[in-house]
Amino acid sequence: MSYTPVAADVAKLRNTTGAGMMDCKKALVEAEGDFEKAIDILRKKGQKVAANRADRDSSEGAVIARVNEDNTLGAIISLNCETDFVAKNEAFVELAYELAEQAINYANKEEFLASDFHGQTVAEKLIQQTGVIGEKIEIGSFETIQGAFLGAYIHAGNKIAAITSLSAKVDGADEAAKAVSMQVAAMNPIALDENSVSQETIDKELEIERHKLTEEGKPANIIDNILKGKMQRFYKDNTLVHQDFIKDSSVSVADYVKSVNGDLKVTGFVRVALS
Repeated sequence: MSYTPVAADVAKLRNTTGAGMMDCKKALVEAEGDFEKAIDILRKKGQKVAANRADRDSSEGAVIARVNEDNTLGAIISLNCETDFVAKNEAFVELAYELAEQAINYANKEEFLASDFHGQTVAEKLIQQTGVIGEKIEIGSFETIQGAFLGAYIHAGNKIAAITSLSAKVDGADEAAKAVSMQVAAMNPIALDENSVSQETIDKELEIERHKLTEEGKPANIIDNILKGKMQRFYKDNTLVHQDFIKDSSVSVADYVKSVNGDLKVTGFVRVALS
């Protein structure tokens, strides 16, 4: 006599794995009612789908930023998939938020992927979801940040997220950190300030500008002075604290933060965007 699963068992398996009702029913039938075996069947299905789609492009997804309760630790992850249709799915976005919340506790992506997520590793959960959804699902970016006070911003549509670190927890820090994170998301600064720009980037910019000035016929003896001004402009446009504040272009980001509290400074940021 063949086994026929009852609705309660199918619902339990679905709640445990996230798989569809029909997939759960078929797995229970194949497992002859053995719940753990049914889970293993669904997991293997996910592995098979994952193997078949390993070379697919997973450039869509959801970028989520989360900060812990005392605003001292934060993480941004991108949960990547193949299509925008899946990226906008409510269950997919909920999973991204849950994973980002867990990511706060880990120093790197490898540790995070190996961590326990409701009785299986994060990596196993992603394989399982690949089987459920039928698309390649993976963690793309993984960024963490620590600071005296953090604030996050997620742009509408979950395509860009940023977290900013401020030097102290003061009145108005919550609003300021979010506003500066919005700046980071919108303006994509390359570094915090001029001291944080890599020497490689500086050398490349100097080379480009020197070539332009030479082509324009500028005398060699004044090029160095012109380059100093060019680099100051470069730092103003491309480093966070010197950029014009997007909500009030009459002040820099550093000046905006000082207006909240005279001793307050921006100490760091992370940004993730879907490529």
